[in-house]
Amino acid sequence: MEPTARDVLTLSVDCGGSGIKAGVLDASGTAHAPSVRVETPYPLSPDRLVRTVADIARGLPSASRISLGMPGMIRHGVVIATPHYINRAGPRTRPLPELVDAWQGHDLAASLERKLGIPAIVVNDAELHGAGVIAGAGLELVLTLGTGLGSAHYDGGRLAPHLELSHAPVRRATTYDAYIGEPERRRLGDALWSRRVLRVVEGFAPVFRWDRLYLGGGNSSRITPQVRDRLGPEVVVVPNSAALVGGVRAWALWGEDAD
Repeated sequence: MEPTARDVLTLSVDCGGSGIKAGVLDASGTAHAPSVRVETPYPLSPDRLVRTVADIARGLPSASRISLGMPGMIRHGVVIATPHYINRAGPRTRPLPELVDAWQGHDLAASLERKLGIPAIVVNDAELHGAGVIAGAGLELVLTLGTGLGSAHYDGGRLAPHLELSHAPVRRATTYDAYIGEPERRRLGDALWSRRVLRVVEGFAPVFRWDRLYLGGGNSSRITPQVRDRLGPEVVVVPNSAALVGGVRAWALWGEDAD
């Protein structure tokens, strides 16, 4: 008997600058085993990332497809550009020319399919996160707070072309990535860092005129209650685990389950 959509299990992988988290979920978003997190290994070539994912998969229930989100500009499963992974020892270390060349134009979806033998979707990590939380109505912006700043936006549930907002200049010519990334959160402490998050939200509001803004990522839980109260009713703080659920919903939005 052919498996129904309800029986399909998805290996959902959320790749960040400091960690790679994965889980296997069914069509309802229910995990079939505890999720697994490993430190992101550096230096990280495309082949090493694929091997790392395969190693994680061997310790999880067997899945029939994979969804993977990673930092950077991804188009149709092909990496156009990525931060962090081109660097010798991770975020804010020296880029290695050989890694820049290895990642640029790499068809990561095809590499995962060859290694794992199952269909793959590869998107920006904030886009995967957004797939897990959007309502599919109006203009919805997703900002993920972690090593840096991730972003994705949707119109009526349809993913808009990706913008690397993290690289846009902000105060004193620094970038949003540096302005509210993890190193600044550690330096400033949660209270002052949260006020920076509020300034970013207030700055983006007249640019996007969103109907709903979701703040996610590993550091979203660190936004102080005082700042949460000032964000407004159209801003929702969501858990980082949404990315794994997004791996399942990604197939309804962009994969074989899409209308």
